[in-house]
Amino acid sequence: MKQTAYSAADMSLWQGRVDHEEGDLARRWHQQVQAAEGEQPAGLVLLGFCCDAGVLRNQGQVGAAAGPQALRAATANLAWHLDTPLYDGGDVHCHGDELEAAQTLYADKVAAFMDAGHRVIGLGGGHEIGYASFSGLVEHQCRQQETPRIGIINFDAHLDLRRSARASSGTPFNQCATLCEARGLPFHYTCIGVSRYHNTDALFERASQLNTRIVLDEELNGWDLQPLNSALDQAINEVDLLYVTVCLDVLPASLAPGVSAPAGRGMDLGLLEYALERIKSSNKMRMADIAELNPARDRHSSTARVAARLLARLAG
Repeated sequence: MKQTAYSAADMSLWQGRVDHEEGDLARRWHQQVQAAEGEQPAGLVLLGFCCDAGVLRNQGQVGAAAGPQALRAATANLAWHLDTPLYDGGDVHCHGDELEAAQTLYADKVAAFMDAGHRVIGLGGGHEIGYASFSGLVEHQCRQQETPRIGIINFDAHLDLRRSARASSGTPFNQCATLCEARGLPFHYTCIGVSRYHNTDALFERASQLNTRIVLDEELNGWDLQPLNSALDQAINEVDLLYVTVCLDVLPASLAPGVSAPAGRGMDLGLLEYALERIKSSNKMRMADIAELNPARDRHSSTARVAARLLARLAG
């Protein structure tokens, strides 16, 4: 009987150009990645979350379950500029509506890889990956210190703070708040790129109750970095470590059409990359993921290519 499960890496997905004549300086990602198995030197693990059960529950456009494979294919031929071992950690596959089981299994895998000394970047999948990633990081970090201060920085057109009896792609950060309360941890949440017109008053009220730091999409302009810089600096300085998640619908629909809910305005890609570099320079980022890549809605793999660029930047 088919059920939610984990599968080891399918290395056949990693294919691309090989420039033999130019030697090691011409390496690409597909030439560097190894399957994660057993004891290996600490490095970067890519872990897929093949799930859009949460998107379906949230009345969105399904297809993100195929996102991890599309993201690997788009990343495989990128030029290699890193100096760390790279591993493909395989995928958690959500069967049918078994979202909670998939989130638990994914969190267990995240914690196990981090316990082994690796960094982890998640490949989504719907944004229900947010709760799975965060709970895995919490599980690992609580084994290292008694009350870790873990901040969440979410680049997203949506607050994803919906209160519901059933988890979905609209509830992950409300779930994170509940988890923090249950474990006696502070909840620090910053959401950047929020669309005023795609979040109800109920969501903004919940955000206020949780002291969420919000930067609206209309506040993100290259000629005035103050709102972005201020939010980032406060988010970084108030915590010990960070979980960073990029929902691809934070980008303009013209650039990232392959998502469940394309943005009407969105955040400029250059500003997003600037923000990620500012976060990375703090040396506090411990977990990251990319969510909502939906190949069924993509055009010419443009969203997958942007996601691959963001993955490479998060990895660096």
